Amino acid sequence: MMLIPTDAFADEGMWLFTNPPKKWLKEHYDFEPSEAWLKNLQRSAVRFNSGGSGAFVSPEGLVITNHHVGADALQKLSSPDRDLVAKGFHAKTRDEEIKCVDLELNVLMSTEDVTARVNAAVKKDMSQADAEKARRAVTNTIEKESLDKTKLRSDVITLYHGGEYHLYRYKKYTDVRLVFAPEQDIAFFGGDPDNFEYPRYDLDICFFHVYEDGKPAKVEHYLPWSKSGASENELVFVVGNPGHTDRLDTVRHLEFLRDRNYPSSLRTIFRREVLLTAYSQRSLENARRAKDELFGIQNTRKARLAALAGLQDPAIMDRKSKDEKTLRDSLLKDSTLKGDAKAWDDVSTAIDEWNRIYTDWALLENGTAFNSELFSIARQLVRIADEDAKDNADRLREYRESNRESLEQQLFSEAPVYDDLEVAKLADSLSMFMEQAGADNQWVRKTLRGHSPQARADELVRGTKLKDVAYRKEIAKAGRSAIEKSDDPMIQLALLVDPPSREVRKTYEEKVDEPLKQAYAKIANARFAIEGTSTYPDATFSLRLAFGQVKGYMQDGKKIPPWTTIGGAFKHSDLHGAKPPFVLPDSWLQPPKPLDQNTPFNFVCTADIIGGNSGSPVINKAGQYVGIIFDGNIQSLVLNFTYTDAQARAVSVHSSAILEALRNVYGAVELADEIERGRAK
Repeated sequence: MMLIPTDAFADEGMWLFTNPPKKWLKEHYDFEPSEAWLKNLQRSAVRFNSGGSGAFVSPEGLVITNHHVGADALQKLSSPDRDLVAKGFHAKTRDEEIKCVDLELNVLMSTEDVTARVNAAVKKDMSQADAEKARRAVTNTIEKESLDKTKLRSDVITLYHGGEYHLYRYKKYTDVRLVFAPEQDIAFFGGDPDNFEYPRYDLDICFFHVYEDGKPAKVEHYLPWSKSGASENELVFVVGNPGHTDRLDTVRHLEFLRDRNYPSSLRTIFRREVLLTAYSQRSLENARRAKDELFGIQNTRKARLAALAGLQDPAIMDRKSKDEKTLRDSLLKDSTLKGDAKAWDDVSTAIDEWNRIYTDWALLENGTAFNSELFSIARQLVRIADEDAKDNADRLREYRESNRESLEQQLFSEAPVYDDLEVAKLADSLSMFMEQAGADNQWVRKTLRGHSPQARADELVRGTKLKDVAYRKEIAKAGRSAIEKSDDPMIQLALLVDPPSREVRKTYEEKVDEPLKQAYAKIANARFAIEGTSTYPDATFSLRLAFGQVKGYMQDGKKIPPWTTIGGAFKHSDLHGAKPPFVLPDSWLQPPKPLDQNTPFNFVCTADIIGGNSGSPVINKAGQYVGIIFDGNIQSLVLNFTYTDAQARAVSVHSSAILEALRNVYGAVELADEIERGRAK
């Protein structure tokens, strides 16, 4: 990672709103973002708790995100007679909007640096186990105090891998209603073959309205829609919630990801993709049920493969090694920092411990052995009963009081659960459990109880009552006594494997996670002392500001233009014989009004993004909405580890294309009007 951008990597950075790159923007783009400008961006941005980003684009609480971000909600609202993911949806009036079953949206209202308080709770003479408990206790307490005082969702975010801790306070919306989604054929036009490729021709959008107290919400902060959208070489900004990067990792840490973590997770991903593909091919209804999950698996597979290729690139690893050596040599020359040089060895020790427990950690605590929504529900119920008996400060992070409402919203979701899909997934993961842990492993034997993985999965899924939300609520309310007395087979399984799962988690938290936090805190502080604090932390699925230019690039000796056009989508379809996944929907082939073929459709920019930025608004210097991030090209997938703008690009839907489609394809006049009314701001 380049700590301070250079001419080669001018647009690097996923910046905190408390530390935006003002000096760089002034010197290189002659632009000075005001505090009011930053505040409006911050409070217009929306985090989808299901994963992804979005933004308010009208004072009437209209939120835009990607179709593939909204697909989780679309899938849960669908039925055999109403496939919202494939066919799309358009509510012409507020009365026609559909309330989402468990969607939570977060808007960042304020932040507070609580590093000193967290660090003060962890004493130098503490064991790693005591340090982990103390850090967890103070974090849980800070969040609970904030929630009680402000009534806002309160999360302590770890930055710089432990160098800093910031308290983020979010306004939470849980009454969210679906307004519009296009057909998947145009939202994901080109399908898996075009995924992470460019040029692209996708209308990857989805609209929701938020409500408060059963009434349409009125929001003060939103992004007015640009009249012209993005133009070539224009400076643009991306505001969103990038999920996770590893740019600050030591070389030893990156080697572990390359040699163990990524290959292991890819084997699981490949396996699940084969399973879901085979399940989907058995019937149209099966395909509908598995659609969103299969899309997510395929997307993850392609992204993870490309990222692994980056870790396997000697040029990237050599650069990481040189940067690390330079920093370590600088520490050794400074008598006040020399003691921190041991931090790299501490990282290696923690990674060695992670490697030792990795299989059990992944299978048991991460739950790859139990790939089932119903098992996840059972585990939550079992652990809630245990954690509720503890003081808030001592609870596992998921069960802290400040997270309780969000936890229960998911636990008591009315989203459909399909027995046959659950059996297929659980049987396959139990088979994987046997393969990786061994048939003679005591927990494998106790889990299967003399049955085959298929027979045991069928017994568990068909026998559980956890599909009934009322039953879940009843068990949760009754507490530990109800859990212990329950004859529900899925709850019994969760009870069975909870002790070994907790044990491996305890080892991970005390011997891996806590030592890594302490070691990386020393590395971060040394970096600050030597290179200054004008840098950004790794992504943490919290709000960040990125910037870049709308710019094409060279590939295979050809100049790739910065944008495509609507007309190009029809040509792209014809080039592939108008066969799936290059089939345009009938609504586009026979639109009620003629389409302007020259309207910009998708475009690319050099902004620094990663997974989690999907749905992020792209904004011009005037703070106007010019597009929506929906992907990165294949060359951008190394951005998890290092930034480059040679070919790496963020891919967006152009704002002009969105209005053109709403008005002339879908007749969504009222929606387009609401968007454009915001220009009078």
